[in-house]
Amino acid sequence: MYASIGDRLVVKGHVVGEPDRDAEILEVHGTDGQPPYLVRWADDGHEGLLFPGSDVTIEHFPAHPTPPSSDH
Repeated sequence: MYASIGDRLVVKGHVVGEPDRDAEILEVHGTDGQPPYLVRWADDGHEGLLFPGSDVTIEHFPAHPTPPSSDH
């Protein structure tokens, strides 16, 4: 598993009807993007260190979005 600061981590619900949880990755403590990750949970703003399991996916986002072109 590989992640960067700013990526989104999603934990799938474990039982039927349980919602997924997502968090923003604030810090990467492993080498080369490996866990553990310091995350901020979207639902309650809690921050904590996470060692993700097999129920976790990472959504990668560009580190520096390219601004729109101003060609006129």
